[in-house]
Amino acid sequence: METGGLKTAVRARVMDHAEVLTGLSHRIHAHPETAFEERRAAEWTAGVLRSAGFAVEAGAGGLPTAFSASSGSGPVTVAFCAEYDALPGLGHACGHNVIAAASAGAGLALAPFADELGLTVKVVGTPAEERGGGKALLLQAGVFDGVDAAMMVHPGPFETVRFRSFALGTLDAEYLGRPAHATLAPHEGRNAADAMTLAQVAIGLLRQQLPRDWHVHGVVTAAGEAPNVIPARSAASYEIRAARAEDLAELRERVEACFRGAAVATGCELRLTRPEPDYLDFRDDAGLAGLYAANAAALGRPAPVEREPFAMTDMANVSHAVRAIHPMLDIGAGGAVPHDPAFAAAAVTPAADRALLDAAVLLAWTAADLARS
Repeated sequence: METGGLKTAVRARVMDHAEVLTGLSHRIHAHPETAFEERRAAEWTAGVLRSAGFAVEAGAGGLPTAFSASSGSGPVTVAFCAEYDALPGLGHACGHNVIAAASAGAGLALAPFADELGLTVKVVGTPAEERGGGKALLLQAGVFDGVDAAMMVHPGPFETVRFRSFALGTLDAEYLGRPAHATLAPHEGRNAADAMTLAQVAIGLLRQQLPRDWHVHGVVTAAGEAPNVIPARSAASYEIRAARAEDLAELRERVEACFRGAAVATGCELRLTRPEPDYLDFRDDAGLAGLYAANAAALGRPAPVEREPFAMTDMANVSHAVRAIHPMLDIGAGGAVPHDPAFAAAAVTPAADRALLDAAVLLAWTAADLARS
């Protein structure tokens, strides 16, 4: 089939499944599940694909709420990533319901033409994007082995093709001191709260010497309970960000040095842990981005805007290993941005449904162009 006819047929497939896809989006939206708890969302999304003849592996990569669905047997493998985790307390204020349905739609639309194009079409259900680094874990487990290109489209307040993100690292710090009465025997204590205060002062001073695109933020989660008892334990959770993954390691070392110095100064024991995998900086593939941009223009989408790095995503980890794109589509949120309650409401409007169907078409068209390039 020539390219124009194929793209017409692919778009028709998306529209034939419009009710199923928008229904999937709305159903996921109505039942928000947070990181690693997305049992219903994973089953519903995988079920749509299974009913269309996809071979579905549940629990892909050892993650109970992940899946990998495949159709076709061509030599070029394209993976559409389906996110579906919600935000604690905010529901689907990042619009992952749209992402899941769009990626499923791209797979459904392209599957009948996969062998003709020389494609293996995969839809990978990727849990825990907001927290937990689900894609990083799936990458480590080999779920993306053999994938030639990975794609997804994210809903947003504007249209963009060349997505850019910060690298993100997490850090939990815990000081263990020695309790003592603050008046009767202060000399017998080792003040874990003082250790945390000293570390925070050091980090605050460190910020004066950091490049503008390096960021450090944290909260103290424990620092004693009674004012007349020297605290034996304190704890904090920190996040560090940098525009490049290469810079994240240096930033981590400098922040950890602040914590270590405070431990020495106060005589407390320090425990440092990384609760989640690092999120790398997103590196999109220029060739894939060019194909997507041409298709977006042909479909009549608004002109894309260029943005400085403004978010974090575990899709970035995939982009360091596989050719990848992560464009954003405007869902008509009226100025609301992701992680805003108003954005959650916008993610199930008719405008969001139209963007969902466009995203499915664009992903499928771009994969078809890749196969024929």
